[in-house]
Amino acid sequence: MKASERNPWPVGNVFIKEDFVSFDRNRTKNKGWYPFNGIDGTWKLGEIDVAFLACYSLGMYVSGHLGDTLDLRLFLTAGMIASGIFVGLFGMGYFWNIHAFSFYLAMQMVAGLFEATGWPSVVAVMGNWFGKRKRGLIMGVWNAHTSVGNISGSLLAAAVLDSGWGWSFIVPGALIASSGVLVYLFLPAYPEDIGFDGANASSAKLDLMPYDEEAQIQKGTTVDLEKNYSLQQGSGSRKGIGLFEACSIPGVISYALCLFFSKLVAYTFLYWLPFYLSQTEIGGEYVSVKSAGNLSTLFDVGGMFGGILAGYISDKLNARATTAASFMSAAIPSMLLYRAYGNISRTINILLMMIAGLFVNGPYALITTAVSADLGTHSSLRGDSRALATVTAIIDGTGSVGAALGPLLTGFLSTKGWDAVFIMLMVGALIATLLLSRLVIAEISEKNQKPTPSSHRQETFEATGSQPLLSNQR
Repeated sequence: MKASERNPWPVGNVFIKEDFVSFDRNRTKNKGWYPFNGIDGTWKLGEIDVAFLACYSLGMYVSGHLGDTLDLRLFLTAGMIASGIFVGLFGMGYFWNIHAFSFYLAMQMVAGLFEATGWPSVVAVMGNWFGKRKRGLIMGVWNAHTSVGNISGSLLAAAVLDSGWGWSFIVPGALIASSGVLVYLFLPAYPEDIGFDGANASSAKLDLMPYDEEAQIQKGTTVDLEKNYSLQQGSGSRKGIGLFEACSIPGVISYALCLFFSKLVAYTFLYWLPFYLSQTEIGGEYVSVKSAGNLSTLFDVGGMFGGILAGYISDKLNARATTAASFMSAAIPSMLLYRAYGNISRTINILLMMIAGLFVNGPYALITTAVSADLGTHSSLRGDSRALATVTAIIDGTGSVGAALGPLLTGFLSTKGWDAVFIMLMVGALIATLLLSRLVIAEISEKNQKPTPSSHRQETFEATGSQPLLSNQR
């Protein structure tokens, strides 16, 4: 037995030579699991993916508003447990010997609705705990869990696949459900719930106070007012905002449309990269389907570094849109290079794949985390952090529509050749970059402007040695 067969990746050799050169749709006939083992099996799987993402994106708009209205901890717990149950039920179709396509379609659709509760809730929790200062870096590091989850899920599913494909759904479903129990027991959704001041509490209270009153309040009184305001803003006191009100926040629509195309690119790689690797000659060899799945996880490894780097740069420059647009534009040549030179050798393929993952996932991670949290606590909301989940849902829900469309288009374009697929991805990245151009111009113009009166007043306080009661920064 070869070493690569004894030890799975990354211990063994990820490149296991495959005997066949081209994909034959008929070779899966009478094998596998009906109804997915026929000539139209890949199309049926594609329909399930699209249905799941469509329900996920539609459910996002509803769950965002509910997350701002209900207790975040309970809402997130219920969503995690329910999604785990329906993912597990999908896998139980193997043991119950179910071959009805409608059963698997329905399970994935319901699972998509419940999974939509997750992202708006967790971004809202992070936004509640961490203020805008260094939020990009903090969110970038935190967002690495998505790539870790993708990698772990792929490896876990592959590890139990030999025992029956049903276990590839039951085991992850059990893990997410049990994690939901841990969230219920240990997660404080708001700092105020355990006696701490909220990350946005001070700015929220001070935004409501005119400057004349600021100058007349003593420092100690101000601290007391802020603390009382914070403690009143726990998980049961704030009111959520509507979808139209959230859409009127400056930048929400632009970022949402940008994420539509950004997520289209990212999810096309997520769903189709393993298949692309198995059908592409790399260094004169073809890899097995299982090895291609393991190898594709390196794209997410690059994505982890991309999210962290994008967050760090956006903090340093104080320019979220400029950073996201720069990464998105850099993704275009990185994808071109991967398509053109990724087949030369194994090392070059891995290197270019990770670089593409860095630039593709970087802006995607930045927009769905730090940008969403910034807009959810925008000054126009008077510090009402109950907009966090709603804003996140609008942005990520719109992006999820692109995530559903990308793999669907790829299924059609791949029949015409992989060059057509990569052209689509590069065009999507270009459109995402252009959609942020107005915000980029606004950021550059703001940096070139003279100091505002509020900042001049702050400098006066510092020059006279007086204690400023307000930073007046929003």
